[in-house]
Amino acid sequence: MAQTVSILLQDDDGARLAAIIGDRNRPQKHVLRARIILLSADRLPVLDVADRAGVSRPAVWRWQQRFAEEGVEGLLRDKTRKPGTPPLPVETIAKVLALPCGEPPGEATHWTGRMVAKAVGISLSAVQRIWQAHRLQPHRLRTFKRSNDPAFAAKVEDIVGLYMNPPAHAVVVSIDEKSQIQALDRTQPGLPLKPGKCGTMTHDYKRNGTTTLFAALNILDGTVVGRCMPKHTHQEFIKFLNAVERAVPAGKIVHAIADNYATHKHPKVKEWLANHPRWVFHFTPTSASWLNAVEGFFSIITRRRIRRGVFKSVSDLQDAIRRYIKEHNRSSKPFVWTKPANAILSKLRRLPVVSSV
Repeated sequence: MAQTVSILLQDDDGARLAAIIGDRNRPQKHVLRARIILLSADRLPVLDVADRAGVSRPAVWRWQQRFAEEGVEGLLRDKTRKPGTPPLPVETIAKVLALPCGEPPGEATHWTGRMVAKAVGISLSAVQRIWQAHRLQPHRLRTFKRSNDPAFAAKVEDIVGLYMNPPAHAVVVSIDEKSQIQALDRTQPGLPLKPGKCGTMTHDYKRNGTTTLFAALNILDGTVVGRCMPKHTHQEFIKFLNAVERAVPAGKIVHAIADNYATHKHPKVKEWLANHPRWVFHFTPTSASWLNAVEGFFSIITRRRIRRGVFKSVSDLQDAIRRYIKEHNRSSKPFVWTKPANAILSKLRRLPVVSSV
């Protein structure tokens, strides 16, 4: 665009433009346009008009052309734009939301965004915007396991009671073992994290053996007693119980929370408990490992120390686990359970009950 008109003001145009500039209630865009026309009427070059008005040369040309065609009124009115894409009908949005909640076509296991876009006749991005707005995520799947323990409610109330109201003059420990921890060594060194690039690690590895971590989480202060052993039979479990026994101050009752693994109920373990009367075992319901607090510690040590670790031998792996436990105990905090037993039971009652055939 270039200058194609010469600004000539009519009798009252100058006064109207000056009034617009002097009106403090006018929108600034109207004031700017009036200033461009008044400067242009003084026969200033377009570059000077643009510098004084603080706009670009095309803007000067555009408003000069508008004034020549429509006068002062044209400066006060914005041209209408072409209408954008009309919003999707409510019926279309409802169909986009309903299809993923139904059975997918053919042998597909679930609806994808492209499948819905093709079925409804809209774009994939439109489907994704609708799903995001309504928090619909057909690509995700969460698993669950409902416990069939007949004493489920009683055990939940017992264990949650220990977490939220531990007995006086007693120690509450959550005990379990993390078995088959592999000492993996990568075949090639990976590359470190860089801006714009994630760290790398080879998908293939060399197995250097396994170890089993026995751990007891003290609910009151969050410290962990851990022992690495080659197996996880009742002999190793009894050795670990002896280690916990030595760590707990004398004169305190020990309430131990454990799962239903056969090793924890072995006759030799029961004999050990009979010889240590201050120990009381509380077993979690079947298929309810989430109720065992030490599982949270296993998750943390797996993510922060084991999963990405490179270990040349089992001893390297065990040393790394011991160092992590020592570091954890230096800054440990009491374990806090926030969900009362009645809230857990009321939520689980909403799950469907499927009778076994």
